Formats: sequence, C-alpha cells, structure tokens
Amino acid sequence: MARNRFREIMRFLRFDQKSNRLARLHAHMSYVWDTFIENCQKYYKPGPYISIDEQLFPTKARCRFMQFMGSKPDKYGQKFWLAVDKESKYTVNGFPYLGKDDQRPINQRLGDHVVMKLMQPYLNKGRNVTCDNFFTSLALAETLETKRTSIVGTVNRARRETGDEVMTARRKC
Repeated sequence: MARNRFREIMRFLRFDQKSNRLARLHAHMSYVWDTFIENCQKYYKPGPYISIDEQLFPTKARCRFMQFMGSKPDKYGQKFWLAVDKESKYTVNGFPYLGKDDQRPINQRLGDHVVMKLMQPYLNKGRNVTCDNFFTSLALAETLETKRTSIVGTVNRARRETGDEVMTARRKC
C-alpha cells in the first residue's frame, strides 16, 4: 500500500463518535480495549494466583488522562490497572485509569476499588490475589475473605488501620 493511501485511510479511521467523546474519556479506543479484555476472559481461564498492579503504556499522544510516573523507564503514558495470571503472565482483566472515578464510593480507597473491580469475574472461586502496598489493606482483606478469595501483599506501615504489632514488628528473615 502506498504511503499516501495509508495516511488517507488513517486520517478517516475512527473508533468512536465525536458526539459522546466528552462523556466517555477513553472512547477513542474503548471498543478495541473492551473487546480485547472480553476475549482474554472468554478464551483463557487463569490459575489460582492472580497478580494486580499498574502498567504505564508509553505514548506521546495528548489526552486528558496522561500520567507521569517518575519511577518508570518511560515517564509519560496512559496508566492501566491490570490483573495478570501468575504462571503465564497473561492479562485476565484490566481497565484504564481516567482520573477520579464517580462509581467509587467515597469511603472506599482507590486501591480497594481497583482490586474489587479487577477481581469481579474471579471472586468466590478460591483464588489468591497478590499485590503491592498501594492495594493491600485490612478492609480489602476482610472483604475478599467474605468472597472466598485470599490476598498476599506488602503492608504499608504508615496506614492508620495498621495495628501496633505491625508498627513495632521487625523483619524476621
């Protein structure tokens, strides 16, 4: 295909409708992303261990939900929350971080909300969630326990809910 023809096709290729773009921030690629996640869940059954973390997909595109993460090799990009099967590293669920989420209850931490949303298709199936200290909390562990799901993660000692035993405990390795 000629370069000019390719550019002409790309100029008119759209995955969204301009009329609802303001209401749906991720509209420019939500159909493609949602189809990808739907197929990941449909054609792959994860093992008992699922890992949850953030992933920064580097991009130079201008958008409202561009994120800066100084600790990543590529500093700017679109941030996605992902649930990944531990053994195969296969993505089993995910969604983009678009800023403040109106669906999240006011009294729920962002990390708890993300874990519950990512694990929704896999709750009550005896699976284990592994995550870092951003996600791990006592409230999340109690909620997951009622859904027959266990959690393993590092605990942030600075959180208010952390007990005195954890605050004074020394590393025993």
